[in-house]
Amino acid sequence: MSLAELSELARSFWVVWMMLIFLGIAAWAFWPRNAKRFERDAEIPLRDDRPEGTGRDRTSGKG
Repeated sequence: MSLAELSELARSFWVVWMMLIFLGIAAWAFWPRNAKRFERDAEIPLRDDRPEGTGRDRTSGKG
């Protein structure tokens, strides 16, 4: 087996390996069991960090 053949074989295995990783991640992301977790995580940027009435007011800087 020459170096060129070995290189082509290794390139083929990388394509298969990356495709399997991609399909595994896609299956995990779209698995129905994970839907609630992803919905909950998607709301993280919209949550307020502190309960109302504590700390500084974010808009005016007064607190």
